[in-house]
Amino acid sequence: MLPIEIFHYKLKWKPKAIIVDLHSDLKNDAVEWCKKKLKQWEWDMKEYTYVYSHTFYFEKEENAESFRTIFRNWINKGKQ
Repeated sequence: MLPIEIFHYKLKWKPKAIIVDLHSDLKNDAVEWCKKKLKQWEWDMKEYTYVYSHTFYFEKEENAESFRTIFRNWINKGKQ
């Protein structure tokens, strides 16, 4: 997919995305995991959505669940 196609594709699913908030200390590890395990158009991230927290958006529940499993101890419990 071209970058513009990825952008438009994400616009379609992002309003219904599965959201996972993660402590900001894990940003690099989390982004690396997403890049290795998922396609570019299956996830997105917004930085500092809460204090010390980044929000990850997933198109599919199974990808979000895998992400939660890996980073379970660092997920911001009150913001899921």
